[in-house]
Amino acid sequence: MGVAHQLLDAKGRPYKVWVLQPSQRSNGQIDVYMETQMQSQVYVDRKVWFSMWFLGAVASFGLAFFPMYYRLMEGRNKHFLHEAEFEEKVMAYLKSQGKQTPSISQRLPNRNAKAWAVSIILIIPIFVIAYLLSKDLVVHESNQDAFLATAFPTRIFMPQTIPIKTYVIVTVCTLGVGVIYWLYKVVNLYNAHFKAQMQVEKEVTRLMEEEKVVS
Repeated sequence: MGVAHQLLDAKGRPYKVWVLQPSQRSNGQIDVYMETQMQSQVYVDRKVWFSMWFLGAVASFGLAFFPMYYRLMEGRNKHFLHEAEFEEKVMAYLKSQGKQTPSISQRLPNRNAKAWAVSIILIIPIFVIAYLLSKDLVVHESNQDAFLATAFPTRIFMPQTIPIKTYVIVTVCTLGVGVIYWLYKVVNLYNAHFKAQMQVEKEVTRLMEEEKVVS
């Protein structure tokens, strides 16, 4: 039977990652359960702690914002690249098992982290970066959901709800000040995604190893 636990997204709402485990009563057949405890992985995304960087920016008269934006963009680039490599490994495994393989997810373009970080001195790019990071995560999670649903039909990856329009309205109504809130939310959304991604990879890898043993 399934065991249900929940990860939470940036708004404290359920952010579910359904994973698979052989049932002791099903002779190796796959049942669905949900697991949230984190396990160490070979690849670990570096989280960004917004409060630390924001306080550092205040203390440094804004200078800390430059490395913070660089970390955000570079973290995005590395994570998307790693996800692409992980999907290729899953594809190779499915082919080796003679199973139907899903199409590779749409690749999001790599963004120049240094250029974007330096550009914030012009102010406008601050808003553009917040939008791009939000939009890219929406597309990335949607693509990941479609890929995993095809590769493992009995599992579900539930993408986060990212209300970009709400963030834009808040930013406009506060004459730009709301971008701080928007950025705070984006950082938390990426951190939540990184956490969920680690669990997905751990369980998918374990599933593939267990299916090899069963077969």
